[in-house]
Amino acid sequence: MLNYKLLTPGPLTTTETVKKEMMFDHCTWDDDYKKITLSIREKLLKLAHVSEPEYTVVLMQGSGTFGVESVLTSVIGNDEKLLICANGAYGERMADIAEHAGLNYTVYNEHYEKVPSAEKVAEILKEDPAITHVSMVHSEMTSGILNDIASVAKVVKDAGKTFIVDAMSSFGGVDIQVGELGIDFIISSANKCTQGVPGFSFIICNREKLIASKGKARSLSLDLYDQWETMDKDGKWRFTSPTHVVLAFAQALKEMEEEGGIPARSKRYADNNKLLIEKMAEMGIRPYIDNEHQGPIITTFFYPENHHFSFQEMYKYIKDRGYAIYPGKVTDADTFRIGNIGEIYKEDIEKLCSIVAEFLAQSK
Repeated sequence: MLNYKLLTPGPLTTTETVKKEMMFDHCTWDDDYKKITLSIREKLLKLAHVSEPEYTVVLMQGSGTFGVESVLTSVIGNDEKLLICANGAYGERMADIAEHAGLNYTVYNEHYEKVPSAEKVAEILKEDPAITHVSMVHSEMTSGILNDIASVAKVVKDAGKTFIVDAMSSFGGVDIQVGELGIDFIISSANKCTQGVPGFSFIICNREKLIASKGKARSLSLDLYDQWETMDKDGKWRFTSPTHVVLAFAQALKEMEEEGGIPARSKRYADNNKLLIEKMAEMGIRPYIDNEHQGPIITTFFYPENHHFSFQEMYKYIKDRGYAIYPGKVTDADTFRIGNIGEIYKEDIEKLCSIVAEFLAQSK
């Protein structure tokens, strides 16, 4: 099998030591294993700059979308209403979840290249007092834009509403002061900036808001409160947990600490991103998002002018030489995306850009 690195927003390239942890078969009932779960939850609280008893952590089997669906379908009651701020496919997916679950919701749509406006959110909340919860994506992978959750959080908390943040591809790679911002539920996944492998999501919850959600869940397996109630006793998951993934994640957290925590990882990602944009500009390839709002996780690029190739041709050329990139997800433009998280360093960005330059030269 061809070995290549992933220049994607997750799953991403992991270390050999993280992968090696998955060679061990662990029993879900074992006390040692349950202690690993408890340790992971403690470390996630620290990464969020919060602590017990105000906040708590729930691990949920499945991908990041499972985590988002768990929160939306567990904490919003029949007599409550959700405002979804969407400026990309993942904000729109929240609306899809709400529609399938029969939630009472409304959507504030913004253009993909623009961040949701805190002023507009404040206006909507004032006009519709029935709204009890507000949700939005932090790092919207559709475009690579980094949304301003701080200003939105302020108007949401000033209005006394519950704030839900999908920080799937930013948590661990961008420092988020969860408690200071007043975020009530923040959701991420094992296979993103913490650099683990796919298999579970995690939700950092305001404990009081979580307890208030008891009995509201529309799903058995995705019931956030029931999952927490079982897990909080001794680390036991309600249903079969992804043991190999949990072991890998525990190792990934150790390696994150050794790297220097979020500050060091955030700098590496930001440096990767800056170098990538600079090198692409030298080839006449410009980013879709302006510099002010471009996030450090993934970048959407326009195709160069007068190009004579398809994405599949470019993808295969690059993959054959050791890297995998992403197709564009923006619907109104010809674009492709390149992520720079995971075990990716300056030399990888430089090598990728040299491969792209070679491809463009032979595609004229």
